[in-house]
Amino acid sequence: MTNPMVSGSAAAVPIPPGLSARYARSSEGRAWLDSLPVLLRDRLEQWQLAVDLPPATLPWNGHGGLVVPVRRHDGSPAALKIAFPHDEATVERHALALWDGRGAVALLASDAGSCAVLLERLDAGRTLADLAMEDAAQVWGGLVRQLGIVPDHRPEWREFGHIAARAEQWSDDLPADWEQLGRPFPRWLLEAALEVCQTRGAVGRRSAHDLLVHTDLHFLNILARPGTDGPPAPAGYAAIDPQPMIGEPEFAVAPLLWNRLGDLPAVQAGPALLSRCNDFSTAAGLDPDVARQWGIAREVDNALWYASHRHPGDLARSLWVASTLAGNTLEGLPHPHALPEPGQGG
Repeated sequence: MTNPMVSGSAAAVPIPPGLSARYARSSEGRAWLDSLPVLLRDRLEQWQLAVDLPPATLPWNGHGGLVVPVRRHDGSPAALKIAFPHDEATVERHALALWDGRGAVALLASDAGSCAVLLERLDAGRTLADLAMEDAAQVWGGLVRQLGIVPDHRPEWREFGHIAARAEQWSDDLPADWEQLGRPFPRWLLEAALEVCQTRGAVGRRSAHDLLVHTDLHFLNILARPGTDGPPAPAGYAAIDPQPMIGEPEFAVAPLLWNRLGDLPAVQAGPALLSRCNDFSTAAGLDPDVARQWGIAREVDNALWYASHRHPGDLARSLWVASTLAGNTLEGLPHPHALPEPGQGG
């Protein structure tokens, strides 16, 4: 799909091929792709923006939306994001408003009807994936401490789901899915995940320590702020794409464990994964064992999704991580260096 989108300044903005291919698979996705020219034009006019995209350059995009570099009426840089309407996109603006630029990208404006947000412009070419693991842990830990704010009276808090409720739902869904999919991994791993759901779900719901949690805080969802020099520090980075929920902040550690498996040592990769869990948790002031438990439950849930959608590489990765965190790495799986990064294992 190559239709250009034309702004009020007559700048053509092409749709990235990957985004077009992803959403062209369904009628809802095709309708959204067709609506993008009007959505973009309206937001440019509403917020008095000019596209700041060099000729023949594609805009940025994530899995669920288009991100266009723009200039505001005063010439300052910003980023216009228009997301495909889904649950995570509809609550993103509420979390960003609560964080108010502390630990996360600053929200400059939002439009609920179009799932559009105007954001502080970060350096899309510099992510936490570029840092050595020791430096990444310190930056990540500092951001988590900023993002973990306590619920209060503001209305935005009513928009978020609870992590404990998600665990309770998994207690019902995981066994049913496991059976329906033909028991794609040993029962003991399923039971390990269910034990986490039953204990953390009950304890978490009663917890007096519930916080706002960025549940997708992996290496690529942390970008550098422009002009940042010197040793890596939390102040020089900001989180994006939050997928916010309320609950135990240890829930946030898991995405770090299923990304960058290639950075694990070739020998004793399993113990190194557990050390990574401990290092990042400690840097954020979290309980490493609670983080490990949530990692088991989250990866078992991921494994079942990958099994149902026939993503064998991603399934193998989730099973390696989940079983390793549970203390009994499954036999017959590839070495972690041979496992794909998320999104590359179909």
